[in-house]
This record gives sequence, C-alpha cells and structure tokens, in this order.
Amino acid sequence: MAAIISELQSTPKLWFKLKDKLSVVLIRQLRTIAGEKKLIDDITPLMHPAKKGVIIECKRPEFNHYTGQIYDKFKPIPLASKGWHHKKSKGDHFIINKMTKDVDVKSERITFEETGLDYRINSALTKFGFSQPTEVQERGIPSILLGCNTALAAETGCGKTLAYLLPIMQHILKWKKHMEPPPMNCPLALILSPNRELAQQIHDVIQMFSEDLQLTSKVIIGGHTKRMILNPEFSDVDILVGTLGAISKLTTLRIYKMSFVRHVVLDEADTLLDDSFNEKLSYLLRFFAFNYKTNHSSGFFPSGSQLTLASATMPRGATETLQSFIATESLVSIKTKHLHHVLSTVKQHFIRLSATQRPQELLKLVKYSRDKPTIIFSTKTETSQWVSLFLNENGIDCLNLNGEMTPEARAGKFAKFQKGLTNVISCTDIGSRGLNTTQVKHVINFEFPMYVADYIHRCGRTGRLGSSSDCRVTNFIVGAREVELVQKIELSIRSRTELPNVNGNIKRLIVNRR
Repeated sequence: MAAIISELQSTPKLWFKLKDKLSVVLIRQLRTIAGEKKLIDDITPLMHPAKKGVIIECKRPEFNHYTGQIYDKFKPIPLASKGWHHKKSKGDHFIINKMTKDVDVKSERITFEETGLDYRINSALTKFGFSQPTEVQERGIPSILLGCNTALAAETGCGKTLAYLLPIMQHILKWKKHMEPPPMNCPLALILSPNRELAQQIHDVIQMFSEDLQLTSKVIIGGHTKRMILNPEFSDVDILVGTLGAISKLTTLRIYKMSFVRHVVLDEADTLLDDSFNEKLSYLLRFFAFNYKTNHSSGFFPSGSQLTLASATMPRGATETLQSFIATESLVSIKTKHLHHVLSTVKQHFIRLSATQRPQELLKLVKYSRDKPTIIFSTKTETSQWVSLFLNENGIDCLNLNGEMTPEARAGKFAKFQKGLTNVISCTDIGSRGLNTTQVKHVINFEFPMYVADYIHRCGRTGRLGSSSDCRVTNFIVGAREVELVQKIELSIRSRTELPNVNGNIKRLIVNRR
C-alpha cells in the first residue's frame, strides 16, 4: 500500500487515469485500507488538487472539472447535477468559475480606421473613448460597409450595436452629400427592436453621435401609437428606431413612409424571427426591396435596401421567415467563437433548493451584497412583484419591472437604478434583452428560465463590455425542468461543446409541450 501511495504522489497524472478506472466507492475503500491518517492525508491532495485550474467547483469535490480534463468517450460524463431530481439533493451546489478566453492568434487588434470607417466617425469614436474595435466590430463593420446583408451573432455585451450603427451612419453621411433631402417622416435607415427598453437604448447611442455627425433620429415605441395616429408629428429623420408593433401600425397608416429606407436592422433578431412576431415582421419587411449586395462604392443613393441581423443567439429557423423577401444565401454570417457557449466572464453558481428555501436564500444573498447593483429575474410577473414586496418588507429597497407597466413607469424606475438611487431590481424576462448597463454586478435567477436562450440573455445583463471583473450569476434550481436545463449547461462545459437548443423557436416549443 505504501508503494502505491508513493507512486501516486510522484505521478499526479496517474491518479486521474486511475480515477477513470475506479469507482468513487473503490477510491474510498483504498483510502480506508491505508489505515493511517498520514497516508489518507497524502492521497487527499491527489484526489482533489489545488483549485488552480478548476472550471467546475462542486460541493462534492469528486465531481470537480479541471482545465484540459478529458472523459472516456465510451462512458457517460459524470455530472454534479445528475441526482438533482431526488429530494435528498437539496442543498447541493456547484460553481462554474470564470474562464480565461482563448488568446487571439493576432498579437494586436486592428484599429477602427482599419475597418474602413472615415475620419468623421473615427473622431467621434475617439471623443467618446472608443479606442479599439471588439471582435464582432472588427469583422462586422467591413461587411456592412461593403454592402453585404449581414448576420451578426455574438455573445451579449460585446458591442453589436456599434458594429451596425457605425457603418450605417457613414453611409448616410455619404448619401446626404449627393441627394436632395427626403420628405419628412421618410427615414434612410430603420432599426427594429422587440421591446421598448432596447429601442430607447439604441436611440440613446445614436444621439451620442448625432451632434458631431449632424444626423437626425427618432424613437417610436408602443403606448402612444393612438396619439401619434390622431395627432401625427412630421420631421426630418435619418434613422428611425422603434418596436415592431408601433412601426408596423404607423407604416401601415402611411404616417411614416419606408420608400427611402436603405438600411434595415433587426436587433435581437432571434426574438423578432420567432413565430410570436413572424406574421407582423413578414408583413412589414415586404415594404422593402432587398439587394443581393448593395453597391456603396460610388457614394450615390442605392436602388435597394440592405439587411442586418444582430443577436446573441442566431435561430437556425431564420431562413424560413427570411426567404420570402431576401435571398438567404446573400447573408454573410459573422459569428464569434464564444457564441452559444456559457458566458465565460462571470462566475455562475447553481444551488439546488426547495421552493420554500428560495426566499431565505435570496434575502441572505441580497443583504450580503446590497451595495452591489443586482437584477433578480423571475419567469412570472406575479413572482417578480412578490420578490420586490418581500425584499422591501425586509428593509431592502427593490424596484419592480414587468410587461404590465407603462413604458414611462419602466423607464423611470430603470433610470433610478442607472443613477444608483437604488441597487436592486426585480423583473421578468422583459429585462433580459432590454436592460443595457455596465453597472450590474450580480444576476440572480430566482426562478430559473425554461429555455437556454433565456439563460444566455439573462446572464448577459452582467459581465458586459466595460463592466468590472467581479460580476457573478446565482441560480436557484427547484423544478424538474430546471434540473434538466442545468444538466445540459453543465454537460456543455465538461464536453466543451455549444449549449443545446439555443436556437429554439420559443412559441413552437411551447406549442409542442402542450
């Protein structure tokens, strides 16, 4: 036995080979046979090496997953969450630690100027502190500048908005040199969003550049369409941003005319291309004649429109909706290497709980980090409202955001959060795709989402470009369907594969489950 222990000590890699061959029970027996505490202590560090390189850190260390660890392809991969369907698993947990991203092959990223942007755009970028493009900007800007219909698929918070806005603004500046001003309410570019918060934030980014570049823009969101129909406003507008429902109504009534639009952007394209929006989107996009590729070399006003899709998840079924009005083979697909993978920039904690344990665990977490901006997600509106009431009753100032509120109420509450007047927001998935802030340091999934795409978008509210390094996500796991999703997430990390079913059509998935 002493000889075995000595060999294990001298060759730590041998232990991992041995561990693959022996069951956990046999390992425990081996430790018991050793008999002496010293020998047991000698084996323990080999069983659970120092936490350097631990990717998945588990309550039961035998399920830890380490950097470079490979599993026997003929055997099931062991999961810490494997037994979480059993009631005795309550209290178990594991952590997915922050992972260092692969270092780019290029030693140095290119500059914004090298992407093809002209001096006016570059001067504005320098003024606002943008020094170097991200991966999606580096690859996306040249594609859009060249006139290609482009699908930008990249992880949340990596700069997709600027990736399409910058080339669009450059094109508009060139067109305005060679054309008469279009009639009022005839935009040159249209950006569609599935929700009001995102539309407003896209417009805020445009306004940041408007003064320097002499561009006009307008945002149209639901809630005021009746007033806009009865008492329409007319103005010059280069870029129109809005929600699909509001834009569709005002376009149908000819209050806004699409005849001059040469750029169409679908932001959060995965949501807009879902069956929930399909009919309305298909109707609106028939107003445009999309080119296979738009020629921008002359600078003159092109004859057809150019399409850009932007999303953190790219639906495989997108062609079904798109092929009726665009040659889908014309779409240039730009995907970052971390697309459809678990967010690598934040620590993610999964805790198995009962429904009755969640409030106590939530209160403990929020009290511990009450000075850190936190978003708490729930699946249902009533749960989101209850969470905010529960926390307020326990001395924690918490705002509630949900889809039943007016746009003004939601905007006002989110503004308080942005200004630091309150640090905690309880919301539904209305905030998973619309709240753009680098302040959020903690995301808590009080009710775990049902779909992988929702998990990606919720986690994407923290660890964004420009965020601090101490961001994290905490997940409460209660129901059987939640356990199934956690197992898929854990398996993707251990097997180093993409998350499954990211591209699921949400409406279709719901129908199929009935």
